[in-house]
Amino acid sequence: MKAIYAIAATATGGRNGHVKSENGVLDLEVRMPKGLGGANDDYPNPEMLFAAGYAACFDSALNLIIKQQKIKTGTTSVKAKVSIGQLENGGFGLAAELHANIPGVSLAEAQSLIEQAHAVCPYSNATRGNIDVKLSVSNDE
Repeated sequence: MKAIYAIAATATGGRNGHVKSENGVLDLEVRMPKGLGGANDDYPNPEMLFAAGYAACFDSALNLIIKQQKIKTGTTSVKAKVSIGQLENGGFGLAAELHANIPGVSLAEAQSLIEQAHAVCPYSNATRGNIDVKLSVSNDE
């Protein structure tokens, strides 16, 4: 792969610490979520950051496909739900559910568009074969 953009971030303190991008734009305290034994859900955590990144990236991929095919839609949105759980081997793994809302097209066309976006999205390509990713669509105005 020929890189066209790269950014680095540094974490200190793991899930109960701090993350900061090299350009300082991202600069957050992170904490273990309540579901994993943390005190509360008042701070960002790695799964939240991954969900936000995946949702944004996937919506961009979706809009690229829509633009390339010259399809007229309303404003799209993508909700990414990321889960963490224990694997049979004792390690931990992730799963993701992506729900895209694509107004102005039929459900069949929306399904086709989300599948095409899944084929080009960098997050989808990075996770393919590594985590379970479920896709769903709606076409609500």
